[in-house]
Amino acid sequence: MNIAGTFDPFADNSAGKDHSSTKIHVRVQQRNGRKCITTIQGLPDDLDLKKIARALKKTFQCNGTVNEDEELGEIIQLSGDQRTNVREFFVDQEVCHDDQIVIHGG
Repeated sequence: MNIAGTFDPFADNSAGKDHSSTKIHVRVQQRNGRKCITTIQGLPDDLDLKKIARALKKTFQCNGTVNEDEELGEIIQLSGDQRTNVREFFVDQEVCHDDQIVIHGG
């Protein structure tokens, strides 16, 4: 009985990938003192991240930007700790499901 080759959890499963299986990572990074930023990565490429960032900034009354990273793709950065707000916003606006959002830190 050979079980070693049956399932590889770390294999790249990009074939047949849909939006329901992608994870959205929401992190908080400490800057200096009490200041921190919230980063959002893993959003699908077909979404307009500039419009999402604009809506997040207006809703949470904070500053934000969309940055391009070579390895990670486009990342939304918001000022302040907005992790729970981002989760509620994405679920309310039906950007993604609650189980797709992974909140890191704190």
